[in-house]
Amino acid sequence: MSRELADNSGAPVTVGIEHADPVSAYVVRLADGSAVGRADFVDPPDGPDERIFFHTEVDPEFGGRGLAGLLVRAALEDSIRDGLDVVPVCPLFARHLDRHGDEFVADGGRFRSPTRADIVLVGRITRGRP
Repeated sequence: MSRELADNSGAPVTVGIEHADPVSAYVVRLADGSAVGRADFVDPPDGPDERIFFHTEVDPEFGGRGLAGLLVRAALEDSIRDGLDVVPVCPLFARHLDRHGDEFVADGGRFRSPTRADIVLVGRITRGRP
């Protein structure tokens, strides 16, 4: 599912999810279709209904346009809709939930602090280990 949005300059962008195994991502694209940012996540195998966000980046030449915020908000909206608990290993997600966590929870979202096991899982998955 893609969302048609506008960045801080008013330029049209889309944010969509790209599922892959083992790492999926929310991707922000310009009107011409070029990908300029992503928020990577893993869904723990055989675990609870959680989504671990571990890395977000936007191409530096597109910084200041609010694209990272669009990625975070789209991901959190989907997490509410899909009934997933958010685990913010990524500092950007953690900072957003630190500032806006009460609003997220009031909207039906759930999140918890990452544990060492979450960080180990992300490391194993991103290195291709079982």
